[in-house]
Amino acid sequence: MKSFLTTISLIFLISLNLLAQKNPVIDGWYADPEGIKYGDTYWIFPTYSAEYNKQVFFDGFSSKDLITWQKHHDILDTSAVKWAKRAMWAPAVLQKDSKYYFFFGANDVHEGEVGGIGVAVADKPEGPYKDLIGKPLINNIANGAQPIDQYVFKDKDGTYYMYYGGWGHCNVVKLKDDFSGIVPFDDGKLYKEITPEEYVEGPYMLYRNGFYYFMWSEGGWGGPDYKVAYAMSKSPLGPFKRLATVLQQDPKIATGAGHHSVIHSVNDDKYYIVYHRRPLGETSANHRVVCVDEMHFDKDGHILPVVMTK
Repeated sequence: MKSFLTTISLIFLISLNLLAQKNPVIDGWYADPEGIKYGDTYWIFPTYSAEYNKQVFFDGFSSKDLITWQKHHDILDTSAVKWAKRAMWAPAVLQKDSKYYFFFGANDVHEGEVGGIGVAVADKPEGPYKDLIGKPLINNIANGAQPIDQYVFKDKDGTYYMYYGGWGHCNVVKLKDDFSGIVPFDDGKLYKEITPEEYVEGPYMLYRNGFYYFMWSEGGWGGPDYKVAYAMSKSPLGPFKRLATVLQQDPKIATGAGHHSVIHSVNDDKYYIVYHRRPLGETSANHRVVCVDEMHFDKDGHILPVVMTK
C-alpha cells in the first residue's frame, strides 16, 4: 500500500510539473533571446520587441527551473550608452573572470552612420551594465554584413570569436582578451566572411563532441517563414555547408519561429533551444514571444528537428 501511495504521489508531482511548464516562458513581446546558464541559474536576455524608436532598453529574466522566471527590468539602456539612440537588439552574453559582458546591436546602422555592435560590462548578470569602451566595437559594414546579431564563442584554446551579420552576410572576427576591440587573423585579415547558403541573420555557434555546430536564421523576421538551419564543421571558421532546418513554424502552434540561442545544462547534458515565435492569429511583426524547447541529437550527432510545444 505504501509503495502504491508513493507511486501515486510521484505521478501527481510530475503532473504538476508538466502543468507548470508553458510556452511562452516570459510575459510580453520579446524576441532574439540569448539564453545562458550562470551557475545554477538560467538566464534569458531578449530584445524588447517594439518599434525601433521604442527599443531603448534591455530586460533580463532569471530562473532556477526553466518554469518560474523573475524579470530584471532595464539592465541596460541608452542612458548608459551615449552613442546608442534606438534599435537596441539581440544581446550576446558571457562571464569572464568576475565580470559579466553584454554585447548588443544599436541604431540599425547603415554606411556612414554611428552605431553597430557595442559591449557593456557589469558585476552581476542582472546589471546594471555600463558601456565598456564608449563607442561601437564594430561600426563599419564589412563584406556586406550589417553589424548586428552578434554571438561570442569561446573556443577550446581560449580564443574568443564573434560571429555576426545581417543583410544575408555573416562575418567572424577575433576579439581582444578584454573585449575592447578585434585582432587580425594569422593572414592579417580582420573580418572573414563565412556565409552559408540561405543565411539571413542571427548566427550562433555550439561545440559538441568534436564538431562545431553553426546555426543561423533564414527568411524574413516579420513573416511566418522565419526559421533556423545549421551546419557542422571540424573548425570554428568552417567551411559551413547547410545541412537541414532545425526549427520552423507549426500551423498548430505558432509561426515565425527563429533567432535562437542554446542553453547546455551540463549537469544532465540537456540542450535547450531558446527562440522567439509569433502566436497564431498575430499579424504584427513585433508581436513575438520567447519560448524554450528541448533540442535533441541523433546517434551521428545531427540535430533533430525541434518539436515546438505549448
